[in-house]
Parts: sequence; structure tokens; C-alpha cells
Amino acid sequence: MYTAVSAIIVLGVLIFVHEFGHFIVAKRFDIKVLRFSLGFGPKIIGRTYGETEYCLSAVPLGGYVKILGQDPDEEIEEEDLDRAFSRKSVWVRMAVVVAGPLFNLLLAVLIFSVVYMFGVPQLTTKVGTVNKDFPAYQAGVRDGDRILSVNGNKVTSWTELSHAIRKSKGDTITLGIKRADKVISVNVAPMIKKTKNLFGETIEVRMVGITAAREITTRSVGPFRAIWMGIHRTWEIIYLTFVSIGKIIQRVIPAKTIGGPIMIMQMAGQQARAGLVNFLLFMALISINLGILNLLPIPVLDGGHLFFMLFEAVFGKPLSVRKMEIAQNIGLALLVLLMVFAFYNDLSRIFHFKGFF
Repeated sequence: MYTAVSAIIVLGVLIFVHEFGHFIVAKRFDIKVLRFSLGFGPKIIGRTYGETEYCLSAVPLGGYVKILGQDPDEEIEEEDLDRAFSRKSVWVRMAVVVAGPLFNLLLAVLIFSVVYMFGVPQLTTKVGTVNKDFPAYQAGVRDGDRILSVNGNKVTSWTELSHAIRKSKGDTITLGIKRADKVISVNVAPMIKKTKNLFGETIEVRMVGITAAREITTRSVGPFRAIWMGIHRTWEIIYLTFVSIGKIIQRVIPAKTIGGPIMIMQMAGQQARAGLVNFLLFMALISINLGILNLLPIPVLDGGHLFFMLFEAVFGKPLSVRKMEIAQNIGLALLVLLMVFAFYNDLSRIFHFKGFF
């Protein structure tokens, strides 16, 4: 029950934000919106305010905004012609379509910014243990030392410290260390070790042989700094997502890692139990993935519609209705296959049977 509620909150918020993006931009350009629905399929409840019906539908795996003139075969009354989607310029139509994924990305920026502003729990730079077989011990680093800087650059978290060591250049690095009431400097020659990266590929990294103490602090920043960090973190995940897609295509990452709604439900429950910050960060991650997925140039998705409109903008005329229908049928088939595959992966993880990939 807890898992289901957490998943409903995540999906409900993300779907609402996505559809609200389409809705508000359509309204901004005076396009008539007929329906705003959370969910697909049969309507459960609905209420009309002004010219728009707002409703909750039975299948909670998406949502839609029904806009006047979006269907090429739709009959439009004379007084509404100027407010039809099909009568607007291609650039206005592109703005309406891209607004949904863009709002998902902006939501991620907002979540990250708020979290950074109120504080993120993180490990400090206090050393827990020093491996006697590694360079740090030989250079004089000891358990309980607090590392203040790497090559003169201040570090305030274990993540910053680890990144600074791995990205350092030269044969040695200088660590600024606080020990008791003294501040000392030690020179350490990092050891090159082979390890696995996020994608399971073997890489070489610089290591000195220290592990973090179980000391956690909360770091908060001002609003402008938090917004910048939120934008930067969102961009990092966007880049990582596209790299991951490429790795799946290259078969570096097994296709069985693709998850569907069941996996999202499980992870939403896990992150909610871990605390509000973890839950919000998970929501931001899924929001980015939803935004990117919808921007892929697959007919039926927002990215497919953008592709058709870009064709129209470049060549001065739209694709024929017949060609768009064929492309959309192919896109729908691909999307259904992807959803079935994701469900299959979810079930294989639950029931521990082997997949085909």
C-alpha cells in the first residue's frame, strides 16, 4: 500500500506537470483546450470550467490535453477557426508540443534547487580508515584525519574529495589535513587501479586508499546558488541519460535494465521510506527521464510531432496525412513493444526468471 501510494504521487505529479505544460502554453497562444485529463481510458470523474473539461480517467499511466484542431479530420465551427491548433503557425504548434517535456525538465530543476537550498545530507571529508597497502598510509594519512583541500582546492564533502583525487594530474597530490588542532600538508602519489564505471565498463582511476567516516552533515546554499546547482545537476542527468541510451544500443548495458511502471512503483516506495529528500530526488530523476523519453523522435510521442513540424518548417509544407498516419502506427507499435518489454523485465526481476537479452 505504501509503495502504491508513493508511485501514485510520483506519477500523478509528473503527468500533471507534463500536461500542464501543454495546457498553459496552448492557453497563452489562445488555442482552445477542450479537455485536461489525468489518466487514459474511461472517465471516472470530470468537471467543466469555462470551455475546458478537467477529468480523472481510469488508466493512471499517462494523461492528455485535448486541443481543438489537433485532429486533422476534426470539424471546427466557424467562430473557433482562429483558435484551432491547426490554424496556428508551425512555431506556435512546436512551442505547445515541446512545453510538456520542457516542464518536466523545469520541475527537476525546481526540485533540485529546493533540496540544495534547504540542505542535502552528505558525508564529510573525515577519514574513517586508511588502507595500509595504499599510498595514503605510506604518506602519513591516518584514521580520523579531516581532509580540507586537494592541491590547494577546498573540499567540503566526500564526493568532492573523491572527484578531486580521481581527476587530479601529476605524479603526486597535496592533501591539506586537519589533525587534532593542527593543519598539515602531505604529498601522496595516487595508485592507478582498474575498476568498473556506472555502465560496467573497465576504467582506470587514481586512488589513495582511504574510506569515509560515518559522519554526515547537511549542506545548504543560497537561492541563486541553489538554482545554478539545480540547473547543473539536471544537465548532468540529461547527459547521462543520453549516454545510457547509447550504451544500451551498443549492448554495453544489457537491455534487461530497462524498467517499467512496476519498477517505478518499487523504487518510489524504497525512496519514500528513505526520507523526503530521497523521494524528491527520485521524483526529479524520473521527471527528467519522462521529459527525455517524450522528446525522442518517435511518432505518437511529443518528439515525433516535433519532427513532423520541423519538416514542415524546413520544407514549407507538412507531410501528407497518409504518411503521418503510417508513421504514427509504426511509432505506436514500437511504443507498445517497449512497454511490453519493460513489463517483462519488471516481472523477470520479481519472479527471478531469465530474460532474452
